[in-house]
Amino acid sequence: MDFGLKGKRAIVMAASRGLGYASALGLAREGCHLVICSRDQERIEAAADAIRKETGAKVKALVADVSSGSEAKRLVDTAVAEYGGLEIVVHNAGGPPAGETLAMTDEQWQKAFEQNLLSFTRIVGAAAPEMKKAGYGRVLTIASSSIKQPIPNLALSNALRAGVWGIAKTLSRELAPQGILVNVIAPGRIDTERIAELDQAGAQRSGKSVDEVRKASIASIPLGRLGRPEELANLVVFLASQAGSYITGQAITVDGAAGNAL
Repeated sequence: MDFGLKGKRAIVMAASRGLGYASALGLAREGCHLVICSRDQERIEAAADAIRKETGAKVKALVADVSSGSEAKRLVDTAVAEYGGLEIVVHNAGGPPAGETLAMTDEQWQKAFEQNLLSFTRIVGAAAPEMKKAGYGRVLTIASSSIKQPIPNLALSNALRAGVWGIAKTLSRELAPQGILVNVIAPGRIDTERIAELDQAGAQRSGKSVDEVRKASIASIPLGRLGRPEELANLVVFLASQAGSYITGQAITVDGAAGNAL
């Protein structure tokens, strides 16, 4: 199937590993020109090299902290300077630390707010004018299944990801007249370094081994396994494409039926 993405210009945030990297690779395979970023120069350069080598795509790597107010504009300006415009943004930000609500400090709440929620409004604000000029706009944000069903011991993520979903729903209606589509992708347990980190934290909290924690989590997934990053990336590609042209304002869960919320 031709998704109509060849030559489209895309930004993928937090793309040095995990779901961001898988999303960037998926778009590159379809012929997109990419700007990818992370806070680690060595890792983002390595990611860009790997994507170029596998796909032959044009990939510009940047070091950027998505919690910084100026970085969103720099990402968009780079895409415009490199490729002449911008049609697609995949917003992605590292998950905040685990912990219960009252254990979180004001500083942790503020950092999570800037990293996970404000980074989304900032990148959309910077990107929307360019998408309008291009006559094509796709905004995707990778959140968490916690927007449908809060996850124990992830108070910061539960609160801030839900806020991102509320903003995305609002933006989908505000930007629809400009032809810009806005959707949320809500992953459950996908086999990434983030999940490994959460399993480690769960093991320390419960006194169980990491292997025991991991087996218990897999047992809670009706499909009987963790998801693969490329399975989520396939949804990113579809929603970014011409094929998803009437889908906006949606939050789509990718969790192997683990969640039990409507």
